[in-house]
Amino acid sequence: MRTFGLIGYPLSHSFSQGYFTEKFKKEKIGARYLNFPIASISEFKGLLEQHPYLAGLNVTIPYKEQVIPYLDELDDEAGRIGAVNVIKISWNTNKPFLKGFNSDVTGFLDSLNPLIKPEHTKALILGTGGASKAVSHALLKAGILYRFVSRTPKAPAHVSYDSLTPEIISEYKIIINSSPIGMHPNTEDAPDIPYDSITKNHLVYDLIYNPETTLFMKKAAEKGAVVKNGLEMLHLQAEEAWRLWNMD
Repeated sequence: MRTFGLIGYPLSHSFSQGYFTEKFKKEKIGARYLNFPIASISEFKGLLEQHPYLAGLNVTIPYKEQVIPYLDELDDEAGRIGAVNVIKISWNTNKPFLKGFNSDVTGFLDSLNPLIKPEHTKALILGTGGASKAVSHALLKAGILYRFVSRTPKAPAHVSYDSLTPEIISEYKIIINSSPIGMHPNTEDAPDIPYDSITKNHLVYDLIYNPETTLFMKKAAEKGAVVKNGLEMLHLQAEEAWRLWNMD
């Protein structure tokens, strides 16, 4: 049976396993999807040795960047992004050939596009982890200028949470949370930004989907902003992953 799976740690709330199990059942596809919670990326090689029937993997926190040295090839876009969330596995005489892709870009962009208005020309990306790389690449493709926001800015173009002013919030009318702040079970947390400066002209997007409405989204919605969570992005990136696993 064709077997797919997810690596990450921890994996107590895996969207992917439920999504693909339901997809395989509904579409009568002879395949299964397993979770592989590995506490260290160093366990990755052993995982492939133990499961020499794997056809593809999804990659989630914290391994989207750490997995790259273990791959044989990177898709051009994944290489430019510097993060991988899909691995296609081809077996040749019991030796796996691993190619990395990033389906987050397609998922994010296709879910964001319908909401973009003429005033949405600049974006703030909260967080600088693996997910933020796909988001910034997608914004680049859409022609939207962006700045990263982090607690410890690593580049001159980055801005710290402490430095966010009402003027910056007013100028950047898309605000995207790519960090895990506010994710279940820490639902009382929200990124520390000047919410009073958010208006009805803002588009506020949270990559988190659990809970469905984060405190970040609630605070922005109270100011009239259009808000969206990451569930549709997950559906779209999952379908893109399926396409990648099945292409010749």
